[in-house]
Order: sequence, then structure tokens, then C-alpha cells
Amino acid sequence: MLEAAGSALEVIFTWPNILIPLLGTFVGLLVGILPGLGAAAGIALLIPLTYSWAPQQAFLLLASAIGGTSFSGSITAILINTPGENANAATLIDGYPMAKQGRASVALSLSAFASAAG
Repeated sequence: MLEAAGSALEVIFTWPNILIPLLGTFVGLLVGILPGLGAAAGIALLIPLTYSWAPQQAFLLLASAIGGTSFSGSITAILINTPGENANAATLIDGYPMAKQGRASVALSLSAFASAAG
């Protein structure tokens, strides 16, 4: 079991693979912040890039894009009262009133923590 975990870490932390999650997260943030576009649209945009990649690299890109969209949908929910995805609809209940009170940074940081923690 530890051998498999070590092998996975070796794949993740090799040179080209360490930048791929950054690219996926950036694209996920851009796609997820637009209301109406979600993780499925981000995956549809990124799949043509991954045809010539190794499967591990493609998985890193697509998984990080999904993670980026899960957070960025809450940005619009908190700031303009429009959820980016269906999963961010509950953020409207507490996030937007906090933003109206001038505590948008607190609401965004709590949303980022919740997205990172799962």
C-alpha cells in the first residue's frame, strides 16, 4: 500500500506533472465563475488538450479543473447573488448577506476553506 502511494507521489511531483494541476485549477476558476457554465463545460473544453497526454497527466488536469469550478461558483454566489453551479446555491443563503454587510472577504475565505476541505 505504501508502495502505491509512493508511486503516485512520484508521478505527481515529476517536472511536467507539477504544473498541470495549476493549469487545470486556473481553467476551472475561469469556467466556474461564469454563471451557467460548470464542471461539465470545463471538462468539455479541456478534453481535446488531453488526447496526446499520458493518462496520469489527463487525470491531473481534469480533476484539478473540477476542483477549481467547485470553488469559483461560490464567488459569484457570494458577490452578485448568482450561483455559478447548482452546488453553490446554498452559498446564497449566508454568503451574499455577509457580502452586503461588508464581510465578503470572510465569506470567500470560508468558501475556499470548505472547498479545499471537501
